[in-house]
Amino acid sequence: MADVVRAGNRISYEATGAGPPVLFVHGYPLNSTLWDPQVAALRGSHRCLVPDLLGFGRSDAPADVDLYSVEAYAADLLAVMDDAGVEKATVCSLSMGGYITFALLRSAPERVDALILADTRAEADSDEGRANRAAQQDLLRSEGTGPVIDALVNGPLLADATRKTKPDVVARLRRVMANPAPGFLGALEAMMKRPDSARTLGRIEVPTLFIVGDEDAITPVEVVRDMHETVPGSKLVVIPGVGHISNLEAPEAFNDAVTGFLSAKN
Repeated sequence: MADVVRAGNRISYEATGAGPPVLFVHGYPLNSTLWDPQVAALRGSHRCLVPDLLGFGRSDAPADVDLYSVEAYAADLLAVMDDAGVEKATVCSLSMGGYITFALLRSAPERVDALILADTRAEADSDEGRANRAAQQDLLRSEGTGPVIDALVNGPLLADATRKTKPDVVARLRRVMANPAPGFLGALEAMMKRPDSARTLGRIEVPTLFIVGDEDAITPVEVVRDMHETVPGSKLVVIPGVGHISNLEAPEAFNDAVTGFLSAKN
């Protein structure tokens, strides 16, 4: 692991492998180990940069929620790229990682070589969505991360079949969610106040792959298909039988989609 300091906070990341760089951006409330199956598949052919976002994994987790935003996360990613000596990378992101990727595209589009956007959306939160995130923050402050993790694992993150037949995936997801409470609170704040990215989506000119699980209850297939149809020349892969954490629920199918896209791009 390596560390870079930006705005007084330490951001931890791993750089492994050699070849064209791929920057992985995890979702909420996860950490860099989310991407272990993809790094294992790619590090023989690509240089993988895998950061822990502020508040997650080994990175610092400041208590001030105002320090968290998709723009701040994006600036942290640029600091990681600079520290690793990477000028331009394919960005592979999932869920909240997609929101951060849109912020990165707004601030430094010249640093993005291609996009892999998994189980994410371009729209800002609805009023109902913001209210749900605020309620989650209240629960975190009163009871800690345990009840929130239980609700996510038993609720919208995984397909029913994953929960019933893949206890190893459920256990792994719980491990990936074992992060500090300030990170949860800050990420929720960042997602609540993130801007709408529809215009950003419409300005994408680099090779783009969209991936979604066909049982994703958070970003349904039709939402991702609409994004795909907005980005000329983009590709769409729908993975059957999986939910919102498609890269862990079906790592072989996810990896096949990613490696095929990267091979065609290169």
